[in-house]
Amino acid sequence: MTSLASTIIEEIKPIGHSSIPAKVGLALALAALADWLFYGHRIGLSLTLFAIALAAVSALFNRAALDWRRAMIGSAIFAAGLVPAMEELNTLSFLLLAASLAIALLLVTNAETTGFAERVRALRNLVLLGPFRFFLDAPQAFSASALTRCIAQWLLPAALSTVFVALFAAANPVIEQWVSLLNPKLILQYISVPRVLFWALMLALVWPFIHVRWRRKTIVTTAIAEGPLPPPLPPLVSAEFLGSSTILRSLILFNLLFAAQSVLDGIYLWGHVALPDDLTYAGYAHRGAYPLIVTALLAAAFVLVAMRPGGPAEKSKVIRPLVYLWVAQNVLLVASSILRLDLYVDIYMLTYWRIAAFIWMGLVALGLILIVARIVLNQSNQWLVGVNLIALTIVLYGCSLVNFDAFIADYNVTHSREASGNGVKIDINYLLTLGPQALPAIDRAMALRPGASESCLVSRRDRLVEQQRQDLAWRSWGFRSWRLQRRLDAQARDQSGSRPPG
Repeated sequence: MTSLASTIIEEIKPIGHSSIPAKVGLALALAALADWLFYGHRIGLSLTLFAIALAAVSALFNRAALDWRRAMIGSAIFAAGLVPAMEELNTLSFLLLAASLAIALLLVTNAETTGFAERVRALRNLVLLGPFRFFLDAPQAFSASALTRCIAQWLLPAALSTVFVALFAAANPVIEQWVSLLNPKLILQYISVPRVLFWALMLALVWPFIHVRWRRKTIVTTAIAEGPLPPPLPPLVSAEFLGSSTILRSLILFNLLFAAQSVLDGIYLWGHVALPDDLTYAGYAHRGAYPLIVTALLAAAFVLVAMRPGGPAEKSKVIRPLVYLWVAQNVLLVASSILRLDLYVDIYMLTYWRIAAFIWMGLVALGLILIVARIVLNQSNQWLVGVNLIALTIVLYGCSLVNFDAFIADYNVTHSREASGNGVKIDINYLLTLGPQALPAIDRAMALRPGASESCLVSRRDRLVEQQRQDLAWRSWGFRSWRLQRRLDAQARDQSGSRPPG
């Protein structure tokens, strides 16, 4: 697990001098965490949690300078500084925590400073000069080369994530409510001059621990804290647009987004937890069926492009598990779409388009599984297309043998309010549009609704009977029509036998 996490960090680390863009991003994230923990609240355990987060981020960006023995000593000093703050936060425990964090940083990242006077001088510079360095270093994140490379690596993940969020909002009213909270007017309500100053203060305080830079007597040791200089950037960034780093970023974001949607479906759709106000299960089910299928198709297209044979991500030991996880989430998404449509059909009956949607969703789920099979078996996209065509042919052949007219009519009558007490009333007009194969169900519906046996409906039924009689002529004969006629004859005999004598 640790090796997998380190590999992910190694693959997604930004390319650029000192990784300034990523450091600025995490500094902003720490400032946001400080805002949530401290602003407008009493401080206690929250300071300990923030110090642990700051130490973790500092270790992440300065891992090149880590030495196992010095890291253990620094961790012990930092842990010792946490204990008084956890016991009771006061002025003394706060100073001990700040001192332990600074000393641990010095021991771990500044191995060349050995004398007591040099260490004191380094800590003095960290405390007095460090907070002012953020406003000098941060503009480097917006240099042309680093900014261009950063945009190239994050453009595709951000764009597709926005598309997926939009589809999820269209499919899930709960997510739609969350997205509505991103209204800029609502965000501006939380911005004030004191809060801006608080963020500036927190950025200044955390920056020396993220972008560690000690004063040296020699120039040689500078490279240890900063890391080796990167190779010159190429003039074009097209290779980064769909490189392994971009694909990895995309998969991490996509898995998180899809996990949120799956959790909501697990709570409301599968777990039947009460929905928020003004939301019904019918509306929740109906809105999500089709947008989620579009989402799964986009996901399949991305996987095919990202895991193309010979591509940079095909052999990655990190990307493959993330692809498998994402495909599994997409299969779960399709299963949720099928359940949504099933719940909707239970209420609003069955139609041709809804049957087609069931079949289409099953094919999409099968296609996602076959994509994983192609990756595992190391097959070509031509093999994948061939297998999908075979599956499509089998499904279409099976559909040609199914009497959908009779199936839809029988289902709608059986699950109608008149027959089962649930659902909606029988739509006889729709049944009459299904053709002669719906005649047995139409007769049942008319028996369940005596008032519906008016002359216009009877005449339309008689036209279907005449159409059925014409279908039995030898030129238009079909086995399905012959079976229907036998069923109608048996039904007529049963009705004549049940009539009282005279």
